[in-house]
Amino acid sequence: MDVRQHALGVLFVLCGELDFDSVVQLHEAADGELNGSTGTLPVVVDCAALTFCDSSGISALLRLYQQLTAEQRALRLAAVPASVSRLFSLTGLDQLFSVHKDAAEALAAGSGGRGVVSAVQQNQERSA
Repeated sequence: MDVRQHALGVLFVLCGELDFDSVVQLHEAADGELNGSTGTLPVVVDCAALTFCDSSGISALLRLYQQLTAEQRALRLAAVPASVSRLFSLTGLDQLFSVHKDAAEALAAGSGGRGVVSAVQQNQERSA
C-alpha cells in the first residue's frame, strides 16, 4: 500500500490482496491520515492493482467510509476490479461507495461530486 498526497485529495494505492493478513496496512494508513487531521480533502482508494478482496477488506473500506463521513469527508474508490465490483453489487455497497473509472477521475470529482457525503445527504433529503 502506498499513500500519496495530492492537491485534490489523498490517494491510497492498493496492490495485491486486501484480506485478513493485509488489511492492517489500510487501517494504519487511514488512522495516520485521520488522526489529528483537520483536512476536508477526499480520500481516494485506487484499486487498479487490487487482485483480491475478502470480507475483511470490505469491512476495512466500510470502516474508512464511516471515519471519513464522521469528518464530513468523502471516500471515493477508483478502478475497482470486476470481482470486487460484483461483491459491492451483491451486498448493496455499490449504492454507498462513490466509484470512478480511475484515480484521476476520482481526484477531479471536486466539490460538485463529493462522493459518499453527497450521496448520504441526498438520501437523507429524500427520506425527509
